[in-house]
Amino acid sequence: MLRSVLTVGGWTMTSRVLGFARDMLIAHRLGAGPVADAFFVALQLPNLFRRLFGEGAFNAAFVPAFAGALAREGRAAAHDLAERMAGLMALWLALLTLLGLLFMPQVLAVLVPGFLGRPEKFALTVELARITLPYLWFICLTALVSGVLNGLDRFAAAAAAPVLFNLLGMAALLGLTPYVATPAHALAWGVAASGVAQLLLVLAAARRAGMALTLLRRPRLTPAVREVLRKMVPGLIGGGAVNINLFVATLIASLLPSGAVSYLYYADRVAQLPLGVIGAAVGTALLPLLSRHTRGGRPLAAHRATNRAVELVLLLTLPGAAGLAVLAEPVVGTLFERGAFDSAATRAAAAALVAYAAGLPAFVLVKVFAPGFFARGDTTTPVAVGLGAMAANLVLNLVLAWPLAHVGIALATSLAAWGNALTLAALLARRRRLVLDRRTRRRLPRIAAAAAAMALALGAVAPALSASGAGSAARAATLALLVAIGAGIYGGLALALGAVAPAELRALLARRRAPSGVGGDAPVGAATP
Repeated sequence: MLRSVLTVGGWTMTSRVLGFARDMLIAHRLGAGPVADAFFVALQLPNLFRRLFGEGAFNAAFVPAFAGALAREGRAAAHDLAERMAGLMALWLALLTLLGLLFMPQVLAVLVPGFLGRPEKFALTVELARITLPYLWFICLTALVSGVLNGLDRFAAAAAAPVLFNLLGMAALLGLTPYVATPAHALAWGVAASGVAQLLLVLAAARRAGMALTLLRRPRLTPAVREVLRKMVPGLIGGGAVNINLFVATLIASLLPSGAVSYLYYADRVAQLPLGVIGAAVGTALLPLLSRHTRGGRPLAAHRATNRAVELVLLLTLPGAAGLAVLAEPVVGTLFERGAFDSAATRAAAAALVAYAAGLPAFVLVKVFAPGFFARGDTTTPVAVGLGAMAANLVLNLVLAWPLAHVGIALATSLAAWGNALTLAALLARRRRLVLDRRTRRRLPRIAAAAAAMALALGAVAPALSASGAGSAARAATLALLVAIGAGIYGGLALALGAVAPAELRALLARRRAPSGVGGDAPVGAATP
């Protein structure tokens, strides 16, 4: 699991770094005004489906079914299941895309009613959304092929695909802008092109893995396909609940002063770095591993895998959350404050980042706890919990948005995430599927203490250092120094308090250097120091 986490996390880190470069370009060219708001809403529509199928219902239902068919019936049966699902998905996604293109003004009138009072902004949003919408067809099929690769324990290509999204976005912004109406149009065309590129990449990887797929095969509802669809239904309901939350947040933000949508986007992008690198990596690697342990009758190995995953994500996300909360303004200012993005936009986005940082550990823990249900074929319980979190988020949005503006929307998201994570943990514990072992119980308080001490130290040092200069180079140097100080304090305290053992770090480095015999279940089922 650790090797897979590092593979996915490494590629995701590369994608996130490139994503920051892309967002820095966007901030420079578009700022946080009406054109930026229009583009971010247009990007949100296909991304809603990406989240639903790439990280939600489809992945939870398809990956265990594919892995089970591969283990019990062989590659031919697994290949047939993948192609049947691909044909079915390609057909209905094409219909959905066509309907979206035809009725985009009506869709956006519901999604962002606040834009209706600004006709030019609304018309631009409709135009951009029609350019980006076909991306959903390609990216959802990319998610299917990525699920096949994950079921084969081939994680690299699927994790690397988002790199193309950022590279093509930057290329379009730099190369196409002189030839289209606005920089936002160039970005929209880059989004559409990246969907094609990502699908071609994972198809090539599947072919190299001996699982060449025909995506346009005539769909047929075989028993295996029906089983996947049946297990997808609860996830679709839960994913729909999440999407409703996103719609509500966007709707409320559209009613706030211009720029609210952009402030939330930039803050969320910063918060997504640890969430994407750690949460997506651990969740992606943990689901097939737990599925194999569960189907193989190895409950102790499944418990150990979950415990190690909890330790790992909290070891990384607690200091990340604390650091982002304390350094929110220097981070946002260093990344985005240039060109059309001014100091007022920095302060507004930084306030939202503090609110998102408060929920960062919860966002990642949800991705650790949910596979505990999915691997056992239970897609209903996480959905029920998600619906409860959705209701809480909706109420909190309505209560907090008016006094706190866009910051209230971010805070509502974080509070709902904590409710989701804690409820999933309680249900797993009640069913004896989450039993914290002695090592985990001993280490978690020490991790929290090290992160808290780091935050206090950064809070004392940051004001003095941040006053050293206002130029881009000075900001970057100051932020790098603060990050180094925080990392040094946290790393030293984590070792001193026993939150992590030096022997484990040496073993990790040895596994990364080893040419073979590293993957599989060994890190989980073997020694656990």
